[in-house]
Amino acid sequence: MTYSTPFTGSAGSFTSPFTGDVVQPTDVSYLNLSLTTNTYLLWPVSSNTTGTYAARIMDVTPSTTGLGLYMPPANQASLGTDAFIRNLGSSTFTVYDNSGGTIITVTAGQTKYIYLTANTNVAGTWANIAMGVGTSAPDATTLAGYGLEALSNTLNQTHPAQSANDGYTFLASDRAQVKVWSGGAGNWNLPLASTLGNNWFCLFKNNGSGTLTINCSGSDTFDTATAKTYNPNESSFIVCDGTQFMSVGYGVSNVFVFTALTFPVTAGTYTLTTAQAQSIIQEYVGSMTDNVTIVYPPVVNLYIISNQASNNGHSLRITTGYGNTYTVPAGSQVSVICDGTNFFNANTVQVGATSLSVIDGTVSTPAINFANENNTGIYRSGSGKLDISILGSQVLDVNASGITVTGNVSAVNGTFTGGISGGTF
Repeated sequence: MTYSTPFTGSAGSFTSPFTGDVVQPTDVSYLNLSLTTNTYLLWPVSSNTTGTYAARIMDVTPSTTGLGLYMPPANQASLGTDAFIRNLGSSTFTVYDNSGGTIITVTAGQTKYIYLTANTNVAGTWANIAMGVGTSAPDATTLAGYGLEALSNTLNQTHPAQSANDGYTFLASDRAQVKVWSGGAGNWNLPLASTLGNNWFCLFKNNGSGTLTINCSGSDTFDTATAKTYNPNESSFIVCDGTQFMSVGYGVSNVFVFTALTFPVTAGTYTLTTAQAQSIIQEYVGSMTDNVTIVYPPVVNLYIISNQASNNGHSLRITTGYGNTYTVPAGSQVSVICDGTNFFNANTVQVGATSLSVIDGTVSTPAINFANENNTGIYRSGSGKLDISILGSQVLDVNASGITVTGNVSAVNGTFTGGISGGTF
């Protein structure tokens, strides 16, 4: 490599005969240096024919800690001579003046800018500026994403409100937005939780006149159910954890306080989730092939339960799993109170009431039965009949023609105006 020689007043002199100032050495723009030992830099002039030349931009990779890089003699350079020095390695090195005084220490990844402010001796005086460290002033507008708004030079939280029509599917861009429903009854849909990821959220408010149902996709759940309904004036955060959705701060309407659950049953035991048990009105439907038991969470609550399933001679019972088992007769509605353990009949005789009507019931599920033995009690098998069932079998039939007793009868006293027939006496 050939370097040009600056004008000198006499051989070996770095002082201009015209101004008396030191002449600027020839400029080398870039140096990539592997620093393996303490290194003294040279100015790129004709009198320095060998060695490592100082450059305006120096990328330095130290092989270990404690190494030093020594700048050339300051009195051989003009004021303002400068250099950018960047540490590309993982170890810290130190930049010294030509007499061994510390100018700067450059840690891994740092860039420092140095410049000469005095050159009366070989050490000189060097000033420095740290690059890429300290306080910066980024453009807030370029940093503003979903849920953020640039006001002046600062980022501020924002939740802009947006309405949507029936059938709307939430988007990733709905992050931090307020989604508003303004219609009657309707349905919205959530995409797969896995497509939104763990930390997506939005705010929702039902400002409409009817219930909005938000449905999940695939096997996802929303508050452990496949869908969540919002009555007018209800609201919440909708939060995704990457696998499911949940509501946070769910606000229940003070006007429309009841929700309904329609639950199909066939046979066996069903355990309600917390979200399912939140519905005050519980309706059971389907065609039963065996006895059904519904297990409720052990919490204090009031329920209105309607058994609209075709019982086919089977019973539907409710329990918390800790206390009694309560039978809900087929085709009927009951109001029950749960004290956290047991279920109790919530119906009471109202003031001024003169009669009480119950359903007919069946031999296996009498209309009036016992909590601990619900297949024993009183039922109506047909017109003009009053029947008694014991353990699911008819033992007594009272009708307009008389009394029919099934099984053996002993120690019976009384007056039978129409006589007694049948059996052996």
